[in-house]
Amino acid sequence: MILPHAVAEFCANVEMCRLTEQVVFSDPCKISEYNCWTSPYLDGDAEAIRNDNALKLEVAELKSMYILFCEKTQALIHGDLHTSSVMVTQDSTQVIDPEFAFYGPMGFDIGAFLGNLFLAYFAQDGHANDRKAYKEWIMNTISDTWNLFHKKFTSLWDIHKDGPGEAYLHEIYKDMELRELVKQKYMIGLFHDSLGFAAAKVIRQIFGVGHVEDFESIVDPVKRADCERCALDFAKSLFLLFRNFI
Repeated sequence: MILPHAVAEFCANVEMCRLTEQVVFSDPCKISEYNCWTSPYLDGDAEAIRNDNALKLEVAELKSMYILFCEKTQALIHGDLHTSSVMVTQDSTQVIDPEFAFYGPMGFDIGAFLGNLFLAYFAQDGHANDRKAYKEWIMNTISDTWNLFHKKFTSLWDIHKDGPGEAYLHEIYKDMELRELVKQKYMIGLFHDSLGFAAAKVIRQIFGVGHVEDFESIVDPVKRADCERCALDFAKSLFLLFRNFI
């Protein structure tokens, strides 16, 4: 159960949230002084994004879920999660740079991390040496990220099934079959949210302010644009299909 005082503690972070809302959901869909891309090779692609009404409808729904804490305060989230935020050793994992933290939709963090991995995957063909094995590792990491999160989250749900949470009261959902159905529906919704936010993050990193080194380190701009276009096409397809994934 998320306590009101806990949400209130992070409401003061509204300016950082507004910045994320601008650069992730708004700027890539319009002309903005902060936008930049591999020009002139992606000029037509940038214009296509600005004119893609179907994509903008999906962005609007994701944005309404995120904006101003108000629609999905599912958990305390990092707010700017990417692969460089995660410090890993054999024995521990630490996440740094929590200045964007607030209570919001869980799919935003998961999607942001997956989006970073998608970007890394599509960038590999722009580098000189053979990256086939590394691309396969990235895809396995994407799959493992969701599967391990799903396993851990649903395990905790089962452990605390009769806890103080009010969304799924034990006296209402004590029937095991019903509890499994509602848990499955919740996780499918969370998976859909994550894919949508991942797609938004990919587009933002190609056309918005602040790009990823995976692409920026590709010296040949034509090759870089080709890789970015592949990532963009994937993100656009994901936007149109993510609600159908199970």
